[in-house]
Amino acid sequence: MKKSYFLIVFLIFFVFQGCKTVSTKVDKTISKEEQKLSKFLNKTVEELKIEFGEPDIIETTDKKNKHFVYLKSKLKIKCERRFEINPQNLVVGFSSKNCF
Repeated sequence: MKKSYFLIVFLIFFVFQGCKTVSTKVDKTISKEEQKLSKFLNKTVEELKIEFGEPDIIETTDKKNKHFVYLKSKLKIKCERRFEINPQNLVVGFSSKNCF
């Protein structure tokens, strides 16, 4: 009885430790992605296009701003990066989903 109890506690500990490791790796990857994209804030559209090419989708907002949307697929996971462009053609915001 004590062996099975010890084994169950050990397995539970191992599972939680594994989840913590995955969470840490995901947090680091997201941080790198945000650092990469934040370099484009207050840069021109031309500089953005040099790095990412032509956007897959261009959306206009109510504020006369545009959203440049870049789509990428890796291992059947769709990565979406959005950059908000103001009327002066400067990047004023960004968001990223599923980009690892």
